Amino acid sequence: MRWWKILGLAGVAGVAATGVAIARAERRRRAYTPEEIRARLRSRAEGQPEGRSS
Repeated sequence: MRWWKILGLAGVAGVAATGVAIARAERRRRAYTPEEIRARLRSRAEGQPEGRSS
């Protein structure tokens, strides 16, 4: 029975760590200004070959 408790605690710790990683990535993503986002999108669009729409 003790192994199940340890496995459960490890699972809870894994879920918490995943939540922290997702929150950190979201903060980084939202840190861009609208001008920075537009510049990145324009540079990506310029780098695509002709005839490709996406």
